[in-house]
Order: sequence, then C-alpha cells, then structure tokens
Amino acid sequence: MNRLQRALDTLVERVDTPAPIVLVDVMQDNIDRMQGFAAQHDLDVRPHVKTHKCVEIGRRQVEAGAVGITAGNVGEAEVFAAAGFDDIFLAYPVWPAGTKGTRIRRLAETTRLRVGVDNVAAVEALADAMGGEPERLQVVVEVDCGARRSGAPPEVAGDLALAARKRGLVPVGVFTYPGHGSSGQDARKRAAQDQQAALTTAVRSLAGVGVTAEVVSAGSTPTIEFSTSSLITEIRPGEYVFCDRDNTRLGACSEDQIALFVAATVVSDWVPDQVILDVGTKALGREGSLERGYGGVAGTDEVLAKINEYHGFLALSAGEFRPSVGTVVPVVPNHVCPVVINFEELVVTDSAGTSLQRWPVDARGFLS
Repeated sequence: MNRLQRALDTLVERVDTPAPIVLVDVMQDNIDRMQGFAAQHDLDVRPHVKTHKCVEIGRRQVEAGAVGITAGNVGEAEVFAAAGFDDIFLAYPVWPAGTKGTRIRRLAETTRLRVGVDNVAAVEALADAMGGEPERLQVVVEVDCGARRSGAPPEVAGDLALAARKRGLVPVGVFTYPGHGSSGQDARKRAAQDQQAALTTAVRSLAGVGVTAEVVSAGSTPTIEFSTSSLITEIRPGEYVFCDRDNTRLGACSEDQIALFVAATVVSDWVPDQVILDVGTKALGREGSLERGYGGVAGTDEVLAKINEYHGFLALSAGEFRPSVGTVVPVVPNHVCPVVINFEELVVTDSAGTSLQRWPVDARGFLS
C-alpha cells in the first residue's frame, strides 16, 4: 500500500474532505536535507514562506539553520514579523502605494528588512516612504536571468544600487529567479547557468559603482541542485518543504519526498472510465494541462483529467484501480503553493498516521 494512502486510512474518520494533509516526518526530512545541502556548499538558506504561509513551519526551518525567511508581499512579512521572525527578505519589486509605505517603514523598525527593487521609480518611492530614516531599509536589486518576469537587465544593477545609495537606502546585493528552469528536466541546469551568468554580471555592475554585493541570492527549488557557485551567498527555495508532482516530473525531488497531499473522497461513479472526487479548483487551484492532468492519485498512474470548482474528474485506465463511492484517496497536487492558500489549516500527521495536529495557515489571504 502506498505510504500516503496508509497514513490517510488512519485519519479517514477524523478528517473531512477535501483537506490538506502534511506528513510532518517527511517535511522535516526535506527541511533538514536542504539545510545539509546548503552547509555542504557554504550557502545560507532563506526559505520562501509563500509555499506554506505557516508560522510553525517557518519556525522549523529557522530552527534547522535558515538565516531568515523570504516573503512574497508586505502582508506575509507582517504576519511572520508579528510571530517573532526578525530577518525578512521581501523578494518582490514592491510599489509602496496606499498603506504599504507606512507598513514597510514599521517593519524596518522591528526587523532586518530587505526589499527587492528593479527600477529607479520604486527606489525613489521607497526612500520617500522611509521618511527621515531611509538607512533602516536594505534593498536588493532584482535582475532577470531569462525567466522574463520582473528584474532589470543585469548590466544596470549598479545604476539601481547607486540610485538607492544616493537616496540613503542601503543596497546590499542582487537576486534573481530562474523560473524558466521549470519547463522540463533539461531546463533546470540551463536555467541555473543563466542565473549564474546574470548574477555575475550584476555583481560586477555593483562593483563598478563602488557597491559590494554582500548578498547574492538565488532560487528556486527546481534549480537549487545546480546553484552551487561560490559567487552565490544564499538560496531561496520554497516548494522543497512539501514537494509536488511538478518537482517530481522535473527530477528535483522523489515521490518519497512528497510531504503534502489533499485527501479527497469519491462522490460519484456513473461514467465507466472515470470517478468524481470532491476536489476542484477551490482546493487545488488551476495548475495543470490536458497533457499532464491537474493532480494525481498517489501510488497510481491515474490523474485528474479535468477539474471544475468542486469536481475532480479522475480518469481511469483499464487497470484494477477503481475506487468506490465513499473511498478517500490521496491526491498529489501538480504545484503545491496554490493549494495551501485555499485552506485555513493544515492537517498534520506522520507517515504512520499515529498523530494528528492542526496548524493554521497564518498568512492565508494576505496578498498586499
């Protein structure tokens, strides 16, 4: 019997579906493994909390040796700062409009706060938001390494750092995101090489204006294996804490390292080659495609061929696997991050299903 199904079978009478189930022993192994990898390569770990949005998991990451955390927005940073986290990198080119400027200033008073920038206008706005104390805020210049998301061209990183310094902010380094490494197994190493080239150029650009890059920050989970250059000072993996089908497909994790699945119940079975589960986009998000499905049942080759808001269409092959109505099955999501934000709490057990805890998703709903 698949280990996820074995753990789930012990919880069936105590958990309403759909529910996110976390295997705490597997999760802790993932945390410790990443920390060991980083220590081996003389890297700091600054995990991205957007994956779990859970204070308890963040604490475990820091206790394992993480130097601080990465947040995706001001709200996430506030939640974790209120819980005692005092070293936060907001790895996003924030535009400090509305209340964000005041909130960033308050965060910088109680934490060592670093904020990403990729344009001069944001540098000016952040300096204005800090009032008479711009030196409280550290900035890290984001550069693009081929993902074509946010990020300035690497060769202008120095110009942005110099603009920040002139306004009294403290430029401390550069970061990038090799998101194009998720397009396939062969893409992981190529994206890491692109990342290395971009960071090298950016560091030189900073040096050219007299700014030392104390921080050279890399990500993400799919490319970490190849992000071991002595130039890099820290890594920002997020998904590694749970893993998912996408990372398994890419070769960035094994099936045994999957620590989160969604418990789902078969609710209808009228169609010969499918059954309907009580998981849809409201539980899993919309990550997927016709080719790879929208999630899969652990221990089988069966995938969700389609999902509606509350329905998961589990396509069945000609094999013996056909769960009956009322059966609870473990669904492994393609991409774990959009799953967590759909639930108020995580149901936490171990691989044997011998314990049961509930951890709040503390930063759920904090998007600004």
